[in-house]
Amino acid sequence: MIKVYVLEDEKIILRHLLQILNEMPDIKVLGYTEGIAEAKVEIPLLKPDVILADIRLKDGNSFQLFDEIGTENFQIVFLTAYDQYAIEALNLGALGYLLKPVNKESLHAMLDKCRQHRGQMTMDPERVTLAKDHYLSPETPLNRRIALKSQEYIEIVSMDDILYCKSDKSYTSFFLTDKREVLVSKGLKLYENMLSRCGFLRCHQSYLVNFLYVKKYYREGFLEMTNKEMIPVSIRKKEEVLLYLENLA
Repeated sequence: MIKVYVLEDEKIILRHLLQILNEMPDIKVLGYTEGIAEAKVEIPLLKPDVILADIRLKDGNSFQLFDEIGTENFQIVFLTAYDQYAIEALNLGALGYLLKPVNKESLHAMLDKCRQHRGQMTMDPERVTLAKDHYLSPETPLNRRIALKSQEYIEIVSMDDILYCKSDKSYTSFFLTDKREVLVSKGLKLYENMLSRCGFLRCHQSYLVNFLYVKKYYREGFLEMTNKEMIPVSIRKKEEVLLYLENLA
């Protein structure tokens, strides 16, 4: 039995979540609330296994809540609408999250993951702090790090250490300046949204390039990187790449 607590201030979404949870025989909803103040009192008393927590709430954000009550004794699944800075922050901190509106299949899959890794998915306070700092200060240039979750480990790397990313269906390979390759099980589109404002450009359906390391553009449709690798530029992306290069001049 997994004991769940829900922190969500949108009444329709809250009702929807509770309906799904109450239909799951191995889930027990210990409590729910729409505000941080009440959650701060109830969560330490109720001791849930998993907290489903919206990020943006009327009386603050849930990062602040977990700063106060800690994260070591339960698993956290953040709930968020598609918000650029929220998604960046959650990926930066390598935290579990679901996009709203949450569907039944996604919620089931996430709770199954929590069940299978019970005791192993509690959140490191440093990772929560990293995500919170990025979320609260999205324009700060020092926040140029990203968490890469491979099958073996989670590695936080500087965006300036990424040469380029390559898509392979639902996976993305990160090629780093130290000649390593890190494979993560997320699509390239997600990282395009995160990295496009940090000097990266999608030059091809399969490639996202850090222009810090672009040495030459060949008019037949290739970018030469500083490590001499050649990255293709698609016909559809050629004009966008040329415009980007002109703006660098």
